[in-house]
Amino acid sequence: MHVVFFGDQHLESLGGAQVSMRLQRTYLERAGHRVTVVAPRMHGPRAGLGAGDSGYLNLPSMPITLDREYSMSWPGRRTDVYLDLAFRDLPPVDLVHVQADFWGAFIGHRFARRHGIPVVHTMHNRVEVGIAAVTPLHRQVLWVLNAWRRRAVGGGAGSDGWAYLRGIAAGSRAVTAPSGHFARRLEQHGVFSPVEVVWNGIDDEMLAEVRAEVAKDVTDAAPRRPRFIWLGRMSPEKRLLPFLEAVVASEVDADVEIIGGGGQLRAAEQIASRATKTSIRFAGRVSYRDVLLHVARADAVVQTSIGFETQGMTPFEAATLGTPTIVSDPDIAGELRGGLWAVPDVGADEAARIAALAETLRIAAADIRAGTAPSPHPAVVGEFTQSSRTAAMIEVYERVLREARGA
Repeated sequence: MHVVFFGDQHLESLGGAQVSMRLQRTYLERAGHRVTVVAPRMHGPRAGLGAGDSGYLNLPSMPITLDREYSMSWPGRRTDVYLDLAFRDLPPVDLVHVQADFWGAFIGHRFARRHGIPVVHTMHNRVEVGIAAVTPLHRQVLWVLNAWRRRAVGGGAGSDGWAYLRGIAAGSRAVTAPSGHFARRLEQHGVFSPVEVVWNGIDDEMLAEVRAEVAKDVTDAAPRRPRFIWLGRMSPEKRLLPFLEAVVASEVDADVEIIGGGGQLRAAEQIASRATKTSIRFAGRVSYRDVLLHVARADAVVQTSIGFETQGMTPFEAATLGTPTIVSDPDIAGELRGGLWAVPDVGADEAARIAALAETLRIAAADIRAGTAPSPHPAVVGEFTQSSRTAAMIEVYERVLREARGA
């Protein structure tokens, strides 16, 4: 097959979706398929990444962030013409896989519609929750997004996040989601049915390397302080600041490592400075391989976002590496099927949530010291490799192509 990915951002830019799509491409190509990735051209100091890679088709774009890391391409006739001319020199396309939520989705669906190519659409984003987390004007932003969506690709009426997702899924022959809980929500809100669950995975080879390296670690038999790790983007929806407030309130005797960057770093450091018994270290951004090493060597990963994640990669990566998780989101807790400490659901009151998380940290630290920490569920460990996820997605592709040819 010749499969074309459409993304909102270039795959060499920073971000979990980009990491996942790079990995998907690698394993599809190993299985003998061709992958072309259509995404906005990068700008700034990292613009040269991926240069010379014939699998990238970079669209004319404009930078949209101050650091010029991220960019957008405008969906319209000019981009359509540019894209169609570029594909004249490439083999015929069998299938379009849209893995975008905004301009990349519009451009991908417009391309597929013009050429009569079947579409598989992977939903990565709870648009309504994500936009509400970053702006108080989320209703107005969603109204504008829906108006833009209707102009770019059509679709039905509506002005909320679910109407938006229904509109961009409308031209698809199959829709997938990276978790069961997100798939259920998409179905319940009429976005598509059925929505098939295909998790994002972890690189089989990197997993083997990390396991082998961690196996060389020499452990001291003497009791040691529990090691907790939090990793992600430092932005409100990830709830780093409430986590640090919970650490301070817990007075837990442990080491806490924070991996990642973002706009809340200074506020996070100020809260961390109030900790007495807990040692809190900010490691900054590190490579994906080093993230996995840190996770494998930790006693527990802490996941603190609630209602935002469409999968929540970190707890699954931790489970694959044998590390349990402290989980705030009940949907993610259910998906993991065990191997965790679930923070009690106390409603939307943030003070109560912080208190519940603080108590869960105390319980986890005591279990770790006693040697009674839970073990991840074997099924999660076995099903999270990228090779198995690619095999599952190829089954979706092949079924969609059979159905399209039969139609």
